[in-house]
Amino acid sequence: MTLPTRTLGPFTVSAIGLGCMNLSHAYGVPPDEAEAGKLLNRALDLGVTLLDTAALYGGGGNERLLAQAVMHRRTEFTLASKCVLDLHDGQRGLDGSPAAIARTLEGSLVRLGVDHIDLYYLHRLDRRVPIEDSVGALARAVEAGKIGAIGLSEMSAATIARAQAVHPIAAVQSEYSPVVRNPEVAVLDTCRRLGIGFVAFSPVARGLLAGAVRSEDYAPGDIRLMMPRFREPQLTHNLRAVATFEALAAALGHTPAQLALAWVLARGDDVVPIPGTTSIAHLEEDVAAAAIRLDAETLTAMDRIFAPGAIRGPRYAAAMQAQIDTELLPDEELA
Repeated sequence: MTLPTRTLGPFTVSAIGLGCMNLSHAYGVPPDEAEAGKLLNRALDLGVTLLDTAALYGGGGNERLLAQAVMHRRTEFTLASKCVLDLHDGQRGLDGSPAAIARTLEGSLVRLGVDHIDLYYLHRLDRRVPIEDSVGALARAVEAGKIGAIGLSEMSAATIARAQAVHPIAAVQSEYSPVVRNPEVAVLDTCRRLGIGFVAFSPVARGLLAGAVRSEDYAPGDIRLMMPRFREPQLTHNLRAVATFEALAAALGHTPAQLALAWVLARGDDVVPIPGTTSIAHLEEDVAAAAIRLDAETLTAMDRIFAPGAIRGPRYAAAMQAQIDTELLPDEELA
């Protein structure tokens, strides 16, 4: 199958990509490798041509999963991975030094079983290291043929501009959905001014807009346990807006996840959402959203549903927020 395409730097990718994180960790018990492999191959069969992983995911296990499951189809997709946010000496943390970036990259190449990664992101900003130094390390990796292009994740407009001055940036990745609008403060405008593509992760708001959250009864290890807006008393308030959103989706004949993805796609032809899932049925549902076109009335209705105050609670707990460089919204709550 083929899907509509969009451009990220030198790459032409499907309008909807696949975030691979939750095939290895983050939202409860991940599927076994056989089932995860089936999902990855089904994504390629459906025309998905952007697979997004990271050194951090599953402690490197997600990269190994891709190597085992889909590298025999390497020519069919753009491969993206990430560095800086990783396990350093066995502990999760940031290290944006050139030496650490080089180590992580070499590890990713080994785990993925490749000698070249198409799009390689700085996963987070390490404020102890000038962004120029971190980007410079990736520029040298481009020159060495180990990566094709450079990306940034969860970084501010000012940081993006500094990075672009060192080396062209192909893509910026941040959380973006009808619920999370931080990129609209400055990042989207900066990307457009500089000709940088935008990748939207968590476009269905970590399951909140996909019918996956009804209470805070999460599985042990689920990262939403550490996210205040997914915990009580904020969650009950937030689910009221979600119920209105779900009613709108039903009236339009779409699933909530499809409506959320269609909204993200409507933000511009330079925006590529990368939903993640452990279910092939949900994957097929997500990909079908590429064919949905929303009218102005629907977009306005969604803005009303998720007007300021509709969603309460910080996006991240304090320790996680400290690793985020993206601008805050006016009056955004912080833990």
